[in-house]
Amino acid sequence: MDIVQTVAELVSIPSVNPMGRTTQGPEFLEGRVTDYLELAAQRLKLPYVRQSISPGRDNLVMVLKGEKDPLEGGQLLMWEAHQDTVPVEGMIIPPWTPEVRDNRLYGRGACDIKGGLGVMLATLARLAAEPASGRPTIVLACTVNEEYGFTGAKGLVQLWNRGDSPVMPRKPDAIVVAEPTSLDIVVAHRGVVRWRIKTGGRAAHSSLPEQGDNAIYRMAPVLLALKRYQHDVVPTLGKHPLCGSPTISVGTIRGGISVNTVPDECVIEIDRRLLPGDDPRAAYEHVVRWVDDHAYDPGVVLHEQPLMQSCGLADKNNGKLAERLARSVRALTPRGGKTIGVSYGTDAAAYGHLVPTVVFGPGSIDQAHTIDEWVPIDELHLAGDILYHLAKDFGA
Repeated sequence: MDIVQTVAELVSIPSVNPMGRTTQGPEFLEGRVTDYLELAAQRLKLPYVRQSISPGRDNLVMVLKGEKDPLEGGQLLMWEAHQDTVPVEGMIIPPWTPEVRDNRLYGRGACDIKGGLGVMLATLARLAAEPASGRPTIVLACTVNEEYGFTGAKGLVQLWNRGDSPVMPRKPDAIVVAEPTSLDIVVAHRGVVRWRIKTGGRAAHSSLPEQGDNAIYRMAPVLLALKRYQHDVVPTLGKHPLCGSPTISVGTIRGGISVNTVPDECVIEIDRRLLPGDDPRAAYEHVVRWVDDHAYDPGVVLHEQPLMQSCGLADKNNGKLAERLARSVRALTPRGGKTIGVSYGTDAAAYGHLVPTVVFGPGSIDQAHTIDEWVPIDELHLAGDILYHLAKDFGA
């Protein structure tokens, strides 16, 4: 299975995450990518399951059996990559027509993370063509909805917790999550909690605004309170040596139906980034109390429950795995292999408190989600060789 061809085929199949919007169309959700992965498992004659997470969204989990059964003392290594991509608005290249030029493969998802997914699939095929001697059992888990909720990753944990899955009979001994890390090894990343705040009002004709109650005006003190929280409180909340400081940001604001109508509702969305291991619920409640204490007339302010929450990836129990992967990197290339922390979040947050987990893959986060997204072809090949070496070295 050729790595570049595999990545190109994955890029050519749209799997856009609607990101909470009410949207329909063949380009949305992961179903067709899941179908592709299912056919690949069938061609490779690998056991697999489709795990339903929500309508039209299935995890696809396949397994390559190792020399020794994981229930009888054998090692179980999981490779994980998500199937979804961010939307394509504003792109200046055809998003689903992969193009190879200048050592780059272009297209939506090429970098985040169909490049890493294709590498893992092609490398699994490479290993499947060889005897199992000395090799751990390898699970390739392809999850849904990473970009807006991590629900696929959370469902995967439930799969192994049940203990009755033919492809995931127990929790793994180690996990490598694919994300664009430029072949470095991420051992820590920040967590996140996101939610909406609403203010209510009363609609009226704009020629008689005194007969209404402007919900946008009522949001103004909330925004000022959040700005004060950003400048006065966030700097006191600690710092991680690899991931830096926590943050808070207001990402969207919506209100009103027309310029000649006094708006009766205004909605903002909050993104609060956490230090690794911080409690998302506690962080949410801390902001809620601050807003209620510092925004006048708090009775008109509604804090919705979190849309997304993740505790991040802590670097407490993944040092040995990181060193093992770094050894594989060093055996093949002078590039990459550094142990790092990052500010963004990944599916690894769902696993890291349960199993030693690191994040690794081809491409740079600088190219993820961009208007001309691409991944270096040489890094696709290197990443495949590194994961192959890791599999061969894992039982040593």
